[in-house]
Amino acid sequence: MENYRHILLALDFSEHHPKVAERALDLAHKHEAKLSLIHVVENLPIGDTSYGPIVPFDLDLTEQMVESARQRLNQLAVSLQLPKENVYVEIGSPKAEIVRVAEENGVDLIVVGSHGRHGIALLLGSTAGSVIHHAKCDVLAVRLRADE
Repeated sequence: MENYRHILLALDFSEHHPKVAERALDLAHKHEAKLSLIHVVENLPIGDTSYGPIVPFDLDLTEQMVESARQRLNQLAVSLQLPKENVYVEIGSPKAEIVRVAEENGVDLIVVGSHGRHGIALLLGSTAGSVIHHAKCDVLAVRLRADE
C-alpha cells in the first residue's frame, strides 16, 4: 500500500473534533503527508419574508459564521504547525464541498467524524456517509460516541 500524500481533515467543531483531529494528525505523521483542514458553513436562510420581517435589522449570519470558522481553523492550524494555505473554509453543502476541495487539491485521504446515526437520521444520510460514497479517494470515518 502506498503512503498517503495529502490528508484532508473535515471538521464540524462538535465536542468530538479533537479526537478526529488527533487521528488525522497521527496518520499525517506516519505517512509523512501534508495535512489540510476544512470546515463547511451551510447557508442559513433568515426566514420567509412573506410573513413580514423576522429580523428587524440587516444581518449576515453566514458571513459571521465563515469568519468564526476561519478563526477557529486558523487557531487549530497554528497549534498543529500547519500553514494557512492548508486551511479551507467553504460555504455550501458539507457533503459536496468536502469532496470538491479534496478533488481539486489532490487529496488521497479524507478524515471525517461519524456519529453512527440510526433510524431516520440514517435514511436522510450523514455528511460522513455521503463523503464515503462520493469521494474518489479513501475516506476514514472516525467513530464518535456520546459516551467518549
